Amino acid sequence: MLLGLLCGCRSTPKADPEVAYRQARLTIVQGDLIKAQQEAKEGYARYSQQSAQWAWKFRILEAEILTYRRLNQEALSTLNSRLPADLASGDEAIQKNMVEGLALARLGRQDEANERLDKADQLCQLSHSHVDGQLAQIHGVIEFGRGDVAQSEAYFRQVLRMAREEKDQLLEATALMNLGLAALKQGHYDNAILWSTDGYEAARNLGARFAEQKALGNLGWAYYRMGDREKSLVYFQQAAEEARKLDAKNDLAKWIRALGMISQEMNQTSTAETYYKQSLSLAQQSDDKEDLVDVMTALAAVSVEQQKWEQANRYTQQAMSLCRSRGDREGELEASLIMGKIALHQNDAARAVQLFSEVAADPQNEAPLKWEAQEDLARLYEDEKRPADASRQYKLSLATFESTRASVNQEELRLPFLANSAHLHDDYIHFLVNQGSELEALQVADYSRAQTLAEGLKSGNSKDSAKPTGIGGPQKLASQVNATILFYWLGPRYSYLWIVTPDHVKLSPLPSAEVLNALVGNYRKDIQGPRDALQAANQNGFDLYKLLVAPASQEIANTSLTIVIPDGALNDLNFETLLVPGPNPHYLIDDATIVNATSLRLLKTSAQAPIARPKLLLIGNPVSPNRDYAELADAGAEVRSIEGHFAPTERTVLTRGEATSRAYFGSNPQQFSYIHFVAHGTASRLSPLDSAVVLSKSAAEDDSFKLYARDIIRRPIQADLVTISTCYGAGARAYTGEGLVGLSWAFLRAGAHNVIAALWQASDSATPQLMDGFYKELEKGHSPDVALRSAKLSLLHSDSVFRKPLYWAPFQIYSDQIKPRASGKTPQHHR
Repeated sequence: MLLGLLCGCRSTPKADPEVAYRQARLTIVQGDLIKAQQEAKEGYARYSQQSAQWAWKFRILEAEILTYRRLNQEALSTLNSRLPADLASGDEAIQKNMVEGLALARLGRQDEANERLDKADQLCQLSHSHVDGQLAQIHGVIEFGRGDVAQSEAYFRQVLRMAREEKDQLLEATALMNLGLAALKQGHYDNAILWSTDGYEAARNLGARFAEQKALGNLGWAYYRMGDREKSLVYFQQAAEEARKLDAKNDLAKWIRALGMISQEMNQTSTAETYYKQSLSLAQQSDDKEDLVDVMTALAAVSVEQQKWEQANRYTQQAMSLCRSRGDREGELEASLIMGKIALHQNDAARAVQLFSEVAADPQNEAPLKWEAQEDLARLYEDEKRPADASRQYKLSLATFESTRASVNQEELRLPFLANSAHLHDDYIHFLVNQGSELEALQVADYSRAQTLAEGLKSGNSKDSAKPTGIGGPQKLASQVNATILFYWLGPRYSYLWIVTPDHVKLSPLPSAEVLNALVGNYRKDIQGPRDALQAANQNGFDLYKLLVAPASQEIANTSLTIVIPDGALNDLNFETLLVPGPNPHYLIDDATIVNATSLRLLKTSAQAPIARPKLLLIGNPVSPNRDYAELADAGAEVRSIEGHFAPTERTVLTRGEATSRAYFGSNPQQFSYIHFVAHGTASRLSPLDSAVVLSKSAAEDDSFKLYARDIIRRPIQADLVTISTCYGAGARAYTGEGLVGLSWAFLRAGAHNVIAALWQASDSATPQLMDGFYKELEKGHSPDVALRSAKLSLLHSDSVFRKPLYWAPFQIYSDQIKPRASGKTPQHHR
């Protein structure tokens, strides 16, 4: 939390002591607290004889700095004398009581803190002092520390209003950041990001480095709670780096602890413990009780994971003792949760149930701690062979999670949120499988998929005659489209493949996500390399086929379509490239027509007749906007080839200077059945909706040449097919439950039924040939999935270098609408 005491002395005439005083305050703003404290000491030494008022101004300033450094006892010692009578009712008296009240509250001396703050309130009301905003800020900080977040938020909103009325930019920045923390504590994670971002921008514009590094850390916490570990890691690293430069040891302790938490979630427990011990050392130096509780609880938690039970118990008892001495109920609940885990290890199930239940039921609990306690109860009941109780607790835990997720209003911020429940879904699915409820397990797994996409489509973007199949009828869908559906679930301990056909649903166990991740990562490198994986008899390709596809080989052979619903690293894998063993080894594309989907319940069957005269919007071969995006040598040829498949009245072609993002939106894209882009593409890993098609500049703005994914989703379309003939159109980052999020996801979200996009850098020379063959097959009346497969096979079975997967395999088709097809088998194309 920030105090916002960094106000200037407004009423004193310009003089040497004021220059020194303002300089010390400026040094605080710039973040050098050690130097600022030294300047306050020097100011006191130089000007204390000039007047008692200046003596006290510099003493209060030094004490204020000590509170920033969390040296609360030293702050009290600095102010341990009475003010002269002529200063006992002015700003100096108010500020002295404010600083003392804060320091006393942090030391757990609440009655004395209340006394000082009451005195400051009285004086402020009598004198109509200009420090009333800073006083309200301190009230908010103290109420926040006491756990009354609603009251602290009310204070911070009051501070924000006062700061804006007074045009106090620094106070405004600190109020914004504190509102972010209050929102975070209340589980309003999207609001936390908005407040914290505004606070960061305000602090940066002021050059307030001390506040700026706090804002970076606060953003790290907000994204951490949102489930976006990658982005939170970046913010925590930046905050820690800035805190080191500023020698802000108390803040550094927080950011290092946060880095430990992320390491712990990545199963790097030794690294996490090292971070936590560094944080503990820093917290002990400042003797900040709140930080000590947090880091001791973290050390206890990682000790539990390491099964260092004595160490876990020692840290937990120390944290609990500190919490009880401070009246810190939230800290007690976190310690109680760990005590429950320790009791379970000691075979004291009754004690564990008591502790977990207490944590789950406490109204002061934060939602993540509540659903963790409910999950711990579920696992306990599962181990005790009480399936009904276990099922009830799993459902309660999921309900708590879903309620929290529902409070996140911004679509982009909901995308990473499911990462918070990955372990919960994983445990519940494994429980259901062990209970023989394999279909219910599939239902739970599928419900966790594509939630943000489903919510967006439900909002009214897509209107057509197709109807969702729903989880209740996966076999019915498989029958209607004559498909084998492969639904994957990858977990840290257990992974599964559900095989859905017109006749049956069966479950096949898979290795852990760690094993599959390694295989997928290695094979992706192999097929993007210079060697042909088939000619090299690549073992990774054979192993992945054996694990992921062989259990369904008979079903695939008896149907005409294979629908893959991937998970985790499998989103980065083109299944067509897997190697089928046997006397005549070959790529899986020779055996199967494959489409990718996001979830069972979003898959639809189309009731529409084939489009007799499809309309095409073709945008490509733009003017290079800058040196980062060179002209595509073969883009013009690809555009000419594609437009040749459509009559002039059935196509709208925008090239060179006309190929702009503004022109895309101005074309009324909803009227087109086919939309095709021939251009560069970008994929943003940290902010996937910043992925973009790179077109010509449409305005003076630096990024006017980018057609952003975030803008695409705002314009509804009804295209049967969108083809993104760019690099990395599928996206660079897979979110838990949502799959790859990038341009392909954005067009599906906007209402497209099929999207063709690239998993890696597409070849500028091979792509025109591939796309020409694709549109020739569409002209024959084939569906997009069949047409794309045929075009790929023509390259694969050629004698050119394009037979390598590097050239034909980057493009995949993503569908949410499948056309019904007659029973039969996929034609095979082995050499």
